[in-house]
Amino acid sequence: MKHWTLARDADGIAWLTFDKADATTNTLSREALAELNEALDELERNAPRGLVIRSGKANGFIAGADVTEFSEIHDAAGVREILSRGLATFDRVARTSYPTLALIRGYCLGGGLELALACRYRVVVDEPSTRLGLPEVMLGILPGWGGVARLPALIGAPAALDMMLTGKTVDARKAKRLGLADECVPPRIMDNTARGMLRTLPPRRRLSFPLSLTQAPLARRYIAQNARKRVAKRARREHYPAPYTIIDLWERFDGQPLAPAAGDPASIETLFATPTATNLIRVFHLQERLKALGKEAEADIAHVHVVGAGTMGGDIAAWCALRGFTVTLQDQAPARIAPAIERAAKLYRDRLRDPRRVRDALDRLVPDVAGNGVARADVIIEAIFENEDAKRALFAALAAKAKPSAILATNTSSIPLETIATALRDPSRLIGLHFFNPVARMMLVEVVAGQDSDARELARGAAFVRAIDKLPLPVKSAPGFLVNRVLAPYLMTAMRAVDEGVAPEAVDEAAVAFGMPMGPIELADTVGLDICLAVGRMLGGDGEAPRRLASLVEGGNLGKKTGRGFYTWVDGRAQKNANVTVPAGLGARLVDPLVAEAKRALDEGIVSDSDLVDAGAIFGAGFAPFRGGPLHYAKVPAA
Repeated sequence: MKHWTLARDADGIAWLTFDKADATTNTLSREALAELNEALDELERNAPRGLVIRSGKANGFIAGADVTEFSEIHDAAGVREILSRGLATFDRVARTSYPTLALIRGYCLGGGLELALACRYRVVVDEPSTRLGLPEVMLGILPGWGGVARLPALIGAPAALDMMLTGKTVDARKAKRLGLADECVPPRIMDNTARGMLRTLPPRRRLSFPLSLTQAPLARRYIAQNARKRVAKRARREHYPAPYTIIDLWERFDGQPLAPAAGDPASIETLFATPTATNLIRVFHLQERLKALGKEAEADIAHVHVVGAGTMGGDIAAWCALRGFTVTLQDQAPARIAPAIERAAKLYRDRLRDPRRVRDALDRLVPDVAGNGVARADVIIEAIFENEDAKRALFAALAAKAKPSAILATNTSSIPLETIATALRDPSRLIGLHFFNPVARMMLVEVVAGQDSDARELARGAAFVRAIDKLPLPVKSAPGFLVNRVLAPYLMTAMRAVDEGVAPEAVDEAAVAFGMPMGPIELADTVGLDICLAVGRMLGGDGEAPRRLASLVEGGNLGKKTGRGFYTWVDGRAQKNANVTVPAGLGARLVDPLVAEAKRALDEGIVSDSDLVDAGAIFGAGFAPFRGGPLHYAKVPAA
């Protein structure tokens, strides 16, 4: 076989290893599933004592179905064929006469988890990279190979629906707590654990009595109603039908994806036919393209040095340490660095949920008032205040101490790289790495090319961005780059509507109704009104700033960070009046300037093609993902 290897050990246990040929990631393509059936045929002819299914890839178990094959689906028959193919294969795994076990190390997602669910046992490896989930909802579809039935039956409906409706993944330890995994073990004993389970055949895990009741018809209806209410708080059915379809399928058809007729709202055929599914699959491919941009060079990075421990610099440093790098964080005094360490500790507690891992991450984040880390760093990121002279002076000092191979990067959002690079003997070393706030949540990093930036340094910068699990977007140095450039007219238009007497809540509701995840007024308050005013002035020329914005900034009311802006903020939430009327056409009035600016940015070559413009707007500016990006929405042809 091309993708699978079948071997048997002295105990009579079969080991089926998936190592997809000519691919860095295991995905279940048509050919891979056909070969899995060949292996099952062989095992049927000569049954083993037990079967272990594992990965031959170092980076994970199985990432899911091969999404590239979705482009081959043109009608309901094509949808049903791909459903039937996976369902039939996994049902064979579930019905084998011999016990089966999935040995999971690294990611186990989508169809990969559905294959694991079809096995009798699951052993997960206790490493940070091990993540299990059914993220199909993020593609606008649903788990079509048995997951909607098997996951609730294994761990109970509440936890299963939470995973399926959000696309969230769980780590190895949580998988064990939920009952998704039978054992959670360190790498050194994973093979022996798998072998031992197939020798001793412990009883299958059963749902506790309270959780078993969640499968009963009356409880099902109640749980489904509550699930719909929770989903409605964050996603409208007309924008994102997939979570509602998952609930319908579980409630009415026990999660069996072939049970609904093709025209039924609970059918995956209906779901695949929606523009949302088409566009979210497009967004997936855009994301994969950004990831690929980070593979064009080797990052070769172990040590990161960040100068500036303010909100942005401190959070960049914290994120890099979270992703495993040694990080030195420099500022003028320990008191300036302390708040960044406190924020980092909270981030690590929230993300890692393990005191030892939190301790290890904090150990990697080193306060460095003297700047001793500069000489050892492989990447140096400047994140001080926006002042040309200060940045030039800093880079002159950094270049004198840095290794010749170190990446020199600025996080500036407004100063041209060409201006800062004049401080360097070799201006080609300077690149931009423009992060977005909040760093821990925003996926995109603009990799900015100045007029003299070396292409190799830009490629290394993109590779570094991928190494810290972000998405690199190559952009040219120009005011606002891409993301701030397209956001500015959107935000300014929203604020001018407030100046005209439209309630901030009505402005935000118009944007959310269009599909934005957050309204522009709330977004401005979250980013900081002082920053919005500065960016607006930088990009708006000599035009007058919105009156209410200028007044708030003058009064020191900068939004969420000061507790008051366009809204009053209590416990991190904007206090809004729900009873507002949205003027007709307001949504289009807000979005049209963003779309127009995206077109101009493309025409001026700030980004190389329309797909990358759309990717930047979605992952950096939050443009409604289900619409596929502003240029796709406006039907601008791809380059």
